[in-house]
Amino acid sequence: MEKKVAEQIVEMLVEAGVKRIYAVTGDSLNQINDAVRRNGKIQWIHVRHEETGAFAAGAEAQLHGGLGCCGGSSGPGHVHLINGLYDAHRSGASVIAIASTIVSEEFGTRYFQETNTLKLFSDCSFYNELAITAEQAPRMLQAAMQKALTRKGVAVIGIPGDLASAATDKGLSSPCIFPAPAEICPSSGELQQLASLLNHAVKITLFCGIGAKDAHDELVELAGLLNAPVAYSFKSKMEIQYDNPYEVGMTGLLGMPSGYDSMHEAEVLLMLGTDFPYASFMPEHNTIVQVDINPERLGRRAKIQMGLCGDIKTTLRALIPLIEPHADDSFLKKQLADYAKVRKRLNTYVEERGSEERIHPEFVMSIVNGLAKENAIFTVDTGMTCVWGARYLQATGKRKMLGSFNHGSMANAMPQAIGAALAFPDRQVVALCGDGGLSMLLGDLSTIVQYHLPIKIIVFNNRALGMVKLEMEVAGLPDWQTDMLNPDYSRVAEAMEIPGYSIQAPGEVMPVLKEVFKREGPVLVDIKTDPDALAMPPKVEWAQMTGFVRSMYKLLMSGKSREIIDTIHSNYKHIREVL
Repeated sequence: MEKKVAEQIVEMLVEAGVKRIYAVTGDSLNQINDAVRRNGKIQWIHVRHEETGAFAAGAEAQLHGGLGCCGGSSGPGHVHLINGLYDAHRSGASVIAIASTIVSEEFGTRYFQETNTLKLFSDCSFYNELAITAEQAPRMLQAAMQKALTRKGVAVIGIPGDLASAATDKGLSSPCIFPAPAEICPSSGELQQLASLLNHAVKITLFCGIGAKDAHDELVELAGLLNAPVAYSFKSKMEIQYDNPYEVGMTGLLGMPSGYDSMHEAEVLLMLGTDFPYASFMPEHNTIVQVDINPERLGRRAKIQMGLCGDIKTTLRALIPLIEPHADDSFLKKQLADYAKVRKRLNTYVEERGSEERIHPEFVMSIVNGLAKENAIFTVDTGMTCVWGARYLQATGKRKMLGSFNHGSMANAMPQAIGAALAFPDRQVVALCGDGGLSMLLGDLSTIVQYHLPIKIIVFNNRALGMVKLEMEVAGLPDWQTDMLNPDYSRVAEAMEIPGYSIQAPGEVMPVLKEVFKREGPVLVDIKTDPDALAMPPKVEWAQMTGFVRSMYKLLMSGKSREIIDTIHSNYKHIREVL
């Protein structure tokens, strides 16, 4: 029986488990919109900006492991999708993007809103095709869904406006999607070789990424056998940190000295499920072994001596019986003691709460951590907010945290929270936003209202692009054009029918946030945090210190002594970290 292509697309998405399409309807997308209306088994989420829709679809896919879906109509709708799709693709989110185009007879004529989807989406997708005939469309969608799920990334299918209303049967494609193999294991010879290396080493550190998220119990068991500290990436924190007596924190730009040192002081570093991008934080003089399900990642970030292809859970299950228990725990004890010192310093920063309109963000994030539910889903904006989330949000085994950890985009937290709240309506969703990030996609607060999403939006309002300011200072540049003249976000929220709160003083943080977390429905809290608060990386280089000094000198010579005094006053607590 023949059906419109738009109908077939919607039916296939429903069969594949897709629950909603995030899009701004219009022009060439209208036929698909109407098919959604008539189908009744899938939801159309009317976002205010297509970038929001792509972020939301990516968040969904990361949380439930299935397909997310977004759409954009001709021209600007395609371009608006790009940033969110880049983030989804680099985050390993299985997202289908429907790029409806101009009518096919106008291709190549520079028609109104014409874009070349094949060129436009080529760098942020594993699959990117444009249907030319009605018969192609269902087959392309089948291929797109398979590619998105198996490769863990974005697949784009272009649908001309006239094609969506054309009728055809489903043709030769399968009516369902097929999952990728769940278990991949290195050969027995490779496992024996790895076991021999680990059995003869004394100082071993495990460094875990998001690829190890399903292997928590196996990681803990292996660490116990080896007396090995466990460091981890920010992206994997919620999956690795909890119920783990061997964890020593993160490394990387947002990490801690304990995580960094445990990796550099080890004889053998075993990297599990991570494609860690920061080469400057990787050790160069010890033996590095990397295990990853994707063999193309092996050895591209570090000088490894052994690379094994396998999913982490299956690999560790096969490896553990080959491991001889280690008696010497001196290395582990030293790293745990160092980690305890780091955590004590972090608690000290919490105790120093700040002052009027200069509330310490560490203090705020610690309160959020204490009040949020055991199974809360956090979304964190890129920038300083991400730093505080990395250091003060604690894993429980049930919490999740999303951010733009690979793409590093601003404005991700609120859109990702939309996807999380729609996908998991029974869970608490907390969007931890920077003022710069929130202001970029502010209009989608209306999406939160329209769909009655009970998101708690916490704005760390430091009136600046804080991370950019820090980057300029360590480079020896005076911060320039990083200040932001913000509205009162609580009043903006109220105007958009979201209850709003404004926090000016440290003493208000606990009582206001207690009330906020008890309320039903969406709430926005605008917190005036210290614009001069700095985040020290786990490794501070001499060039960074001298750059900061140069920056302060340039400010002094330009008459900005008040800024220097404020910066020193806000960050004297960090001096002991670098001396």
